[in-house]
Amino acid sequence: MQLYFIRHAESTNNYNRRVRGSSKGRSDDPELTATGKEQAQILAEFLRNNYSPIPVLERDFQNARGFHFTHLYSSLMIRSVITGTFISQALNLPLTAWVDIHECRGPYIRDDRTDETIATEGKNRAYFTANHPELILPDYLGEKGWWNRPAEETEQWFVRAKLVFQELLEKHGNSDDRVAIVSHGGFYNCFLATVLNFPPGHCFSFILNNAAISRIDFEGGKIRLIYLNRVDFLPKDLIT
Repeated sequence: MQLYFIRHAESTNNYNRRVRGSSKGRSDDPELTATGKEQAQILAEFLRNNYSPIPVLERDFQNARGFHFTHLYSSLMIRSVITGTFISQALNLPLTAWVDIHECRGPYIRDDRTDETIATEGKNRAYFTANHPELILPDYLGEKGWWNRPAEETEQWFVRAKLVFQELLEKHGNSDDRVAIVSHGGFYNCFLATVLNFPPGHCFSFILNNAAISRIDFEGGKIRLIYLNRVDFLPKDLIT
């Protein structure tokens, strides 16, 4: 399996932290900014145009002959769904929701006075059916939102990352599948630490820009970090 971890494009929350240096007034489930939509479009075009009908080289570590994704997953957070939709449409590849690759804590707002984290329920089936009809949803999603629980505690982040890693290996591990997941920077840190067998609480930080691609190959019990945080396809003024 080749795994491509793609971070969503710039959200309004990302913009507020980047430009204003503040998380005050954060959205629980932010949309993309105009910059984010441009990033997502360029990303999708890069994945589509960087394609060759010539058979893929066994060790094409830079994807010089294309990406050739076989599966495309997204979290149910709107910034990932929108980014994933750009990719899905460009590649004519179905976009499947995977709830467990959501951002750490889940959807939440923060009380600006008390700094209290207040969980929200996330979007429900009716919302996605109306706004993202091509997204393949889990059967159990109904009238209630996909979250509906307290904000996720720190230790739960790594438990979830391990479950996602195990499920990936069960579904795609012993195959030639090229799996792309559109997810989040915080979860990326937990997931990559899990893949590398770092102990929870260990001091680490893996940087991932908006719309960046990371590739990890799994073959014969070996794990290869091919590249991390690739944004060479973006103009410099669009790297956030």
